[in-house]
Amino acid sequence: MPRVILLTDLTEEYAKNLLKGIIRYSKEHNPWVVCKMPFSYRIEHSVEGVLEWAKEWKADGIIAQFYNTDNVGIFKKNGIAAIAQDFKARFTEIPNITGAHQETGRMGARYFIQKGFKNFAFYGFKNIVWSAERCDGFLEEISNHHLENNFYEYRSSDLDNLWYYESTPLMNWLRSMPKPLAVMACDDNQAHHIAELCRIGGVKIPEEIALLGVDNDESICTLADPPLSSINQAVEKGGYETAQLMEKMIQNPHAHYDDIVVNPTHIITRQSSDIHATSDKHIAAALRYIHQHTDKEFKIESLCRAVSLSRRLLEIRFKREIGLPIYSYITNLRIERLAHRLVETQNPITEIIDDLCFSDYKNIARLFKKLKGCSPSQFRARHSV
Repeated sequence: MPRVILLTDLTEEYAKNLLKGIIRYSKEHNPWVVCKMPFSYRIEHSVEGVLEWAKEWKADGIIAQFYNTDNVGIFKKNGIAAIAQDFKARFTEIPNITGAHQETGRMGARYFIQKGFKNFAFYGFKNIVWSAERCDGFLEEISNHHLENNFYEYRSSDLDNLWYYESTPLMNWLRSMPKPLAVMACDDNQAHHIAELCRIGGVKIPEEIALLGVDNDESICTLADPPLSSINQAVEKGGYETAQLMEKMIQNPHAHYDDIVVNPTHIITRQSSDIHATSDKHIAAALRYIHQHTDKEFKIESLCRAVSLSRRLLEIRFKREIGLPIYSYITNLRIERLAHRLVETQNPITEIIDDLCFSDYKNIARLFKKLKGCSPSQFRARHSV
């Protein structure tokens, strides 16, 4: 029965979901004894103090948020397997629970581009791996659409306390940006900082600033004003795979092991980004209609009647404003909904496809693979435990 210490901030949704995956693996396989060590213990006693306690407790392994100044090699020297949770930088001595951070940034950029935004900004931290790589991916995708000249960045210094932010410089930066502005924050906490400042400063969300975070921490997202949109990640699956890795490390401590990579799955749209950046009132109306009827089958003619434009004129103006033909936009939107349901439900894939009014399974599977890089069944297997 493995004895494993989990040293992390369990007030965060990310850590809670990691724990869910670990516990699920434990229930399905060899039951674990898990010690949920408070992060304050590491702060008070240092990593050497954590090691001494682990030896007394007869721990087989530890999964922890380590500081990069920590001598993590001391655990292996004392026969204790160690895995690091992404904190500020990755370790080379031990495996990391990390993320496909650049893809997360690219996903955020694609989301805003599809909404018609022309001005983009990223808010994060310097010298913190998950923030820097999300920013890199965000800018890369914007550059792919030749919009890099409309990109702005605000990165705070490398801080010990990630909850802290400088309100006046950040507010001045937000006010100086061209509007409407699409802002991706490196995580939900930082998105919440922006939402609070905009509320105090009278900057309208989402009309002036559309806002997107990462992690889909519902305790943060739903309590924010307005509620925050966020990129969901397959964290529970990452926890499950971490538990698998830990057992292998305990059984064979001298082998080389790769990092655990947590992938982004889909975007949860809430009020903070529920808008489309267009000055064309007819296209804005068309976008609202499309989003309201995504789960229903409708013909272009009904859309034309709803916005009082001829089909030809609607198609020309839609392509000019959004950059995609109407049917391509609708298909992409429905595929995002399909991806969402594949992860969030256990309903049969054919049933989900029928609910979303797709008529041709083979064609949808082909389009899904083109956009997501894998089939619907493979996507579900990759992102669900």
